[in-house]
Amino acid sequence: MRKENNHKGWNEIKTNDSWAIFKIMGEFVSGYEKLSKIGPCVSIFGSARTKPDQKYYKLAEEVAQKIVEHGYGVITGGGPGIMEAGNKGAHIAGGTSVGLNIDLPFEQHDNPYIDNDKSLDFDYFFVRKVMFVKYSQGFVVMPGGFGTLDELFEAMTLIQTHKIETFPIILVGKKFWGGLIDWVKTTLLEANNNISPKDLDLIHLVDTADEVIDILNDFYKEYGLSPNF
Repeated sequence: MRKENNHKGWNEIKTNDSWAIFKIMGEFVSGYEKLSKIGPCVSIFGSARTKPDQKYYKLAEEVAQKIVEHGYGVITGGGPGIMEAGNKGAHIAGGTSVGLNIDLPFEQHDNPYIDNDKSLDFDYFFVRKVMFVKYSQGFVVMPGGFGTLDELFEAMTLIQTHKIETFPIILVGKKFWGGLIDWVKTTLLEANNNISPKDLDLIHLVDTADEVIDILNDFYKEYGLSPNF
């Protein structure tokens, strides 16, 4: 890819960039049109590599079912693993099941539990991330890799800087996430003062589906449901 780009002249690169703007705009327009109709939803993130027989797949499925039972839909990245578990749980519970797919060279493929009219395909990660943030009433973050961490810290940064409204960010799996939270407290906060103590209040660390629901319900007893910007 880098070698191919080096052979392009500046004029060709600028022309390609100009046309890319229209494709980016098209993804935003399509996403806004479809997702504005889905109602209040909660996004579930986690590893595409998690298998159906693993505990976090089963837990994500349970979380999704309970989310639907309490009046929300579910949004995932539309792929396998935890994403599939989230859509499956929503589908089984008869609720809204949204998949925001991304074109990747590996791992990503549509799972079969997304509503037929609620599957969107993206080429651009940043457009897809906007859709997650704008139309989610909460983030449920299951164990995952770099992509999961990316979504987590993106949401925390946007809330911290008041670019979007506050919504619950719930990390599921104390054993998995505990080390990261300890590092945030000891290194970012206490040792270097790179964040504020109140920033830690953005995160909830839980182990069960019932705890997820309690946090969502408690939050929305006080705040209204609406898009985040």
